[in-house]
Amino acid sequence: MMNIYNLFKIRRPIYILIIVNLLFFGLLYLYVQPLDYSILAAGGGVIGLMLVSYVVIVKRQMGDQYIFLIISMLTSLGIIMLYRLNPSYGLKQIKIYGLGVILYFLSYIFFRLIKNWDRYIFFYIGFNILLFLATFALGTNIKGATNWINIGGFSFQPAEIIKISFVFFIASYYKLRLSSDEEVVLSKQLYKYKEKIKNVYVFLGLVYMHIFFLLLQRELGISMLFYIVFLSIFYIYEEDQKLLLYNLGLAVVIGILSYFTMSHVEVRLTTWINPWKDISGRGYQITQSLFAIAAGGFFGTGLGLGNPQYIPEVHTDFIFSAICEEMGVFGGMAVVLLYFILTYRGFKIALTIKEPFKKIVALGITLIYGYQTFIIVGGVIKLIPLTGVTLPFISYGGTSLISAFIAFGILQAISKKTLEGEEVALVGE
Repeated sequence: MMNIYNLFKIRRPIYILIIVNLLFFGLLYLYVQPLDYSILAAGGGVIGLMLVSYVVIVKRQMGDQYIFLIISMLTSLGIIMLYRLNPSYGLKQIKIYGLGVILYFLSYIFFRLIKNWDRYIFFYIGFNILLFLATFALGTNIKGATNWINIGGFSFQPAEIIKISFVFFIASYYKLRLSSDEEVVLSKQLYKYKEKIKNVYVFLGLVYMHIFFLLLQRELGISMLFYIVFLSIFYIYEEDQKLLLYNLGLAVVIGILSYFTMSHVEVRLTTWINPWKDISGRGYQITQSLFAIAAGGFFGTGLGLGNPQYIPEVHTDFIFSAICEEMGVFGGMAVVLLYFILTYRGFKIALTIKEPFKKIVALGITLIYGYQTFIIVGGVIKLIPLTGVTLPFISYGGTSLISAFIAFGILQAISKKTLEGEEVALVGE
C-alpha cells in the first residue's frame, strides 16, 4: 500500500506535466462543440508518449532528465493551441511530435555510436553547400524567401537542417584550433589541409559563405540567428578581440546594405518603428498581435475564448500572441520561464563537459534555440523588428520541430557523458 501511495506522490516533474496536459486537453474537449472524443484520444496519446519516453530516459540513465520534459511540455502546449486554432493543424503536429520523439532517441543513439565527430569538418562544409545549392535549384519562393524544397508533396526547409551542421562545423574548427597535435586524430585529407583550415580567416570566409547564402535566399531571421551564434562562440574562444570588433562592424555594414537592397527588410524596420502609421496595411500583423496580448490581460480570456484568428500567420510566427491572449501574460511568462530553464540546462551541460568539440556543440545548440526564442518573442511584442523565425517546439511546422528534436537528442547524448563523469567523481570520492 505504501508503494502505491509513494507512486502517486507528486515528487517528479512528470506528474505535474501530466496534470497540466490533462487540464488543458480537458478544457479543449469542453470548448469544441459538438464534443469531440478525438481530442481526448489525442491528449491521451501525447501524455502516454511523454510518460513512456521519460521512463526510458530515467531507467536507461540517458543523462539529463529534464530536457525531454521541458521540450515535451512546450510541444504539447503548441499542440493544444494549434488544435484550438485549427484541428487539422493540431492532429498534424501530434504526428510530427511522435516522429520527433523517435528521431530524438535515434539521434541520441547515433551520436553516441559514432566516434570522432570532430574529424568530419569537410563533410559538414560540403553537406551545407550541397543543401544551399539544392535550395537555389529546387526551392520554392514563399513570401519573398526561397527557403523551401517541395519534392513529391513533401516539403522541408534545408536551413533548419543546416543549423545543426553549422554548429558541428564551428565545433570541429575549434577542436582543431584548441587541441594539440597529439590530442587530435586526423584523417589523411584533414591532415593535408590542417594548417589552412586552422587559419582564422579561412574559417571566417566559410562562416560568411553560410550567411551570404542565407541572405541570397532572403532568409533574414535565420541568417541573423547564424551570425549571433557564431559571434557568441567566437567571443568565447577567440583571443584576438580586434577580430571580434571587425566582425561586429561588418554586421552593421551588412544590416545597412540589407536595408537598402532588400525591400522586406526596410518594411520590417519601418513597421517596427511605427506600426500605427499604416495600421490596416504594413502594420496590421504586429498591431493585431499587440491588441491580442493586451486583450488577454494578466490571466487571459480563457482557452478558446479569445480571437487570435485575427492575427495573420498566428499558427506559426505569432502563436506566442495567441498564448498570451487566452492564457494571459501569466501564461506567456510561464512559457518564457520554460525556455529559460531549458537554456540553463543546456549551459550547465556545456560547462560540465570537458571535451572541446562536445562542449561547443552543447553550447551551440543551446545558443541557437535560446536566441531563436528571444528573436521571435521579442518580435511579436515589438521589442525588436520581426524576422519571421518560428517559436521552437510550439509553432506549427514539420522541419523546424523535427530538427529541434534531433538537436536536443544530441544534447541529451552529451549530457549522458556529464552524468558518467559525475558518477566517476563520486566513486573517486
